Amino acid sequence: MADIGKLYFDLHYWWLSLPALLRGAEVTIGLAVAVTVIGVASGLLLATARALDFSPLSLLIVTFVDVFRAIPVIVILFLLFFALPYAGVSMNGPACAIAALSLNLAAVAEEAFWAGIRAVPDGQLQAARSLGLPEVIVLALIILPQSIRLAIPLVTSKVISTTKDTALASVVAVPELLNQMSTEQGNYANPSPLMLGSLIYLAMFIPLVVCSRSIEQRHLQLPGYRRD
Repeated sequence: MADIGKLYFDLHYWWLSLPALLRGAEVTIGLAVAVTVIGVASGLLLATARALDFSPLSLLIVTFVDVFRAIPVIVILFLLFFALPYAGVSMNGPACAIAALSLNLAAVAEEAFWAGIRAVPDGQLQAARSLGLPEVIVLALIILPQSIRLAIPLVTSKVISTTKDTALASVVAVPELLNQMSTEQGNYANPSPLMLGSLIYLAMFIPLVVCSRSIEQRHLQLPGYRRD
């Protein structure tokens, strides 16, 4: 037990590595916020455009969604960081990480919002149209509010998964938390910084998981929802 404590819980190395790990955590949070905003907003925009029922546009959106749901995020990241420069387009590490994660999140979020749109009862749409409301108004005031509510549990779950995937940015030298954990472990030849970094990850993401569960439970208790 003493050896385990010395290896993983050495307070001396925790103290030495803490500033670097906190800087990494700050970068991780910045990436997570940027990806969440861009990815969810893009997914909602794509689902709304698809609801306009313009076949060529819908086909493009479905193709985008299928492609970026199928390709692993790390492959997208490698393509953006290592392949794009050969086409004369260069992006730094943080930009590549945000783009790769946002593309994947947007694809999944679009499917969640689209499923919500399809779940709105036809009777409501027919009633709105019988009143002579324009399609844009029907979409904005009747369909989208309900579809967003229906999609929230799935979108929040994917957001958590995507924010944890910000650790992939370390492979393109973004100084986020995992990158700093690895650097500090190498600097001191001791795995204690890895343990401290893991605890910082828990401190960052457990509140997000609890908040997500609360949101899901609130929506499962709405009329028309069932737990089973």
